Amino acid sequence: MQSKSFYITTPIYYPSDRLHIGHAYCTTLADTIARYKRLNGFDVFFLTGSDEHGQKIQRKAQEQQVTPIAYVDKIVATFQHLWKQLHISNDDFIRTTEKRHYDLVQAIFQKIYDQGDIYKAAYEGWYCTPCETFWLERQLNDGKCPDCGRPVEMVQEESYFFRMSKYQDRLLKYIEENPDFIQPISRRNEMINFIKSGLEDLCVSRTTFDWGIPVPFDTKHVVYVWFDALSNYITAAGYLNDREKFAKYWPADIHLVGKEIVRFHSIIWPIMLMALGIELPKMVYGHGWLVVEGDKMSKSKGNVIDPLALIDEFGADAIRYFLLREITLGSDGNFSRDALINRINADLANDLGNLLHRTLNMIGRFNDGIILAPGAMESIDNELATLARNTVAGYERYMDRLEINAALKEVWALISRTNKYIDETAPWSLAKDPNQQERLNTVLYSLAETLRIVSILISPYMPATAPKIWSQLGIRTDFAKMQLQDAQQWGGLEVGIKVAQPQPIFPRIEDKPVADKKPVPEIQPVQTPEVSIDEFAKMDLRVAKVIAAEKVAKADKLLKLLVDLGDEQRTIVSGIAQHYTPEELVGKNVVMIINLKPAKIRGIESRGMVLAASCDGKLTLVTAPDMPAGSKVK
Repeated sequence: MQSKSFYITTPIYYPSDRLHIGHAYCTTLADTIARYKRLNGFDVFFLTGSDEHGQKIQRKAQEQQVTPIAYVDKIVATFQHLWKQLHISNDDFIRTTEKRHYDLVQAIFQKIYDQGDIYKAAYEGWYCTPCETFWLERQLNDGKCPDCGRPVEMVQEESYFFRMSKYQDRLLKYIEENPDFIQPISRRNEMINFIKSGLEDLCVSRTTFDWGIPVPFDTKHVVYVWFDALSNYITAAGYLNDREKFAKYWPADIHLVGKEIVRFHSIIWPIMLMALGIELPKMVYGHGWLVVEGDKMSKSKGNVIDPLALIDEFGADAIRYFLLREITLGSDGNFSRDALINRINADLANDLGNLLHRTLNMIGRFNDGIILAPGAMESIDNELATLARNTVAGYERYMDRLEINAALKEVWALISRTNKYIDETAPWSLAKDPNQQERLNTVLYSLAETLRIVSILISPYMPATAPKIWSQLGIRTDFAKMQLQDAQQWGGLEVGIKVAQPQPIFPRIEDKPVADKKPVPEIQPVQTPEVSIDEFAKMDLRVAKVIAAEKVAKADKLLKLLVDLGDEQRTIVSGIAQHYTPEELVGKNVVMIINLKPAKIRGIESRGMVLAASCDGKLTLVTAPDMPAGSKVK
């Protein structure tokens, strides 16, 4: 029997900077759903990627004095590295700079133009470059972008327009007739109200920059970045060059996106598809934001969380578990280090890790590490087996409804009950009585069988942990071949196999209480000679903007910086590589001494020195974020 297909997408992320924990949350969600569907017998196509065109990228590249493609290549490589470290199982990674996408965008633009749904006109209006979004005067919030709150700029140029207004009533009717199309319901209501307020025709080309896909019949125009980006979903599905694949996977089952871009995906994108005569996706799901200690992540607030640092410290599966267990899909979620450590210790180390360790240890001590055939089951064993079967059924029901954390709660209720089962059956007492050997075998088999089922259920959430449990149980079947149906029947564990020595899968994290943490050192007065004001005046301190940064070869502590002083550029070498990455430095306005004698460091002439504060091994650069390059520091 041919398996049913399932197509899920994340947004394609904009490579203006490295990704943060919020992006990791979205992609982990999509990956978990994709893995669950594969586990349940679906033929899954899971897509993620990068949206690489637009004015913002062109400006970023110009600031760093590199080409746009060189700029995005470097950032996109960090995306792909993160997804690998996070165990993301995407089937394709699309870049909007690829030829397959370039060809598709030109083809659909031409098609919509030929049928009269794209026309040329003069455009004058407000544009938010960070959001790549056009706004009417009445839509602005105190003269700023209503989405991001940043300043907008007046754009006056000749543009092509897409007749969005033509499809307004048709889209509204579709949404009302297909209540699952936009989820959750709060987002659906927002979009209905937005459409009813009146849709304007959409500006779909630009002439004030050239980093984009040219309009095929008028190459001084480039295609508007959202028109370009949204069509990635049909590029990867094979609309232009693989009609068999397209017929198999389209329409997409779920476009999973952040709530801030639901409007683009549930209004602009469906109308584009209507104009092309293509079936609409089955669902656009707008998930909530991940906030930090109750506050939205922002570079200016300094609370952006790097997922790679968390993975290095806690492991990918622990991060995945926390994000999926802590947050209800559709709602905003809160990230804090304390909450993460509590989850790891309570759920992963104490509950799951302890269950595995106790089970393997007892099988090793009492039955020489061999899983022996169970005997007659008593009521308490039947209760555990029934709970396991009901857990699988509830898990499937929750997952099918995208109640991701509810499904995890269901599994952890089974784990908790199984830990209690150990205390109630007391295998250590049974092991003392030779007449209770058959009863002991039944209890130990029930424990191992529960762990077998649990490992299958958690595999979409924690793909590295599940096969570790499988391996420690000594199961010889290839875990990658497991299906959800293998968890549905009690008694699937092979007897006669030898378990491994228990190894901690989630060691407990001993995060010291605040009182026990190393105190902030008292800063002692610095005993240095006094200087006169005239001597101080000899130092020329200026604000310098870092426009490029790179590591110095074979030097762990050194970075080579190119800085702008307003009227000149200089190269300096700074020993801050253990505290800052090159990417973090670009764009910063640092304070530096510019009249130091030049020095050669690793063959590089360094003409100046950046200032930094240091204490107890920590270092922070002295910056002047609001001052122009070249400003004198007094």
